[in-house]
Amino acid sequence: MPDHLPLQQTLESIAAQHRGDVALFAENLKTGQTASIHADEVVQTASVIKLAILYEAIQQIRSEDAHFSDPLVMHQADQVPRSGVLLFFDTPMTLTLKDALTMMIAMSDNTATNLVIDHLGLARINHRIQRLGLTNTYLYRKVFRPAEGPVPDDHKRFGLGKTTPREMAVLMRKIATCDLAAPGTPSNPNDRQLCDVMLHMLRNQFYRGGIPRYLGSMYTDTESAIANKTGELNAVRNDVAAIDANEGMLILSIFTWNNRDQTWSVENEGELTIAKLARAIVAAWSPGNL
Repeated sequence: MPDHLPLQQTLESIAAQHRGDVALFAENLKTGQTASIHADEVVQTASVIKLAILYEAIQQIRSEDAHFSDPLVMHQADQVPRSGVLLFFDTPMTLTLKDALTMMIAMSDNTATNLVIDHLGLARINHRIQRLGLTNTYLYRKVFRPAEGPVPDDHKRFGLGKTTPREMAVLMRKIATCDLAAPGTPSNPNDRQLCDVMLHMLRNQFYRGGIPRYLGSMYTDTESAIANKTGELNAVRNDVAAIDANEGMLILSIFTWNNRDQTWSVENEGELTIAKLARAIVAAWSPGNL
């Protein structure tokens, strides 16, 4: 894409070439610049909803309702398929809450996710989401488990969870800027340490084919300036990130769905589209990082 094109035009051109639907919201926290395409479209989260679970876990640890050292016992009945490795471990097995959170984020482990949801309480996770003012974000159920109790009527449409690019950007911004305190209340002395734990998990996220793909100078095997969480289904590819760029913190929230390319390969079109959009945003707002 020509460098002289305005960012919005570049993003719309990339999105128009994608064989599916695209929505995004991006923000430069230093300058206040934003970019968006259908930023308030309600979309499937897939595993991106695990950001909300992580945020609730940190809040419960902050209030001492939970602790990183809490034991979570995994039984054979808890093991669910797809992403992660706990499915292959012998049971019963005891993990700490911190171990399960790390597996949930770094490898998007679905079994770990369900253990964490059971420990925190699904209703408490959704209550936190609502308290944050994220009215179009919701976690319907555990992964690969049916919804229990009353749930919104649209749960069959969205599956695990729903959100919008703008709302998930709000959540990632809170994590990146360590915004844990309720409005009008002071921060706790340990807030920074708790946020660093979250960001460490996200910076070591295993799946790097979306937002980080063309930003190789911003991460290595041991250190990363990109904290991100992906979500994937057959026709869905999503990625939400906080990028510690030279020109300030950038928040990127990108969702693709109804994707024609439903292959599970490193060249999946949805992931490539996300990567191209991310590169265009970084090129416009922090060109020294490319």
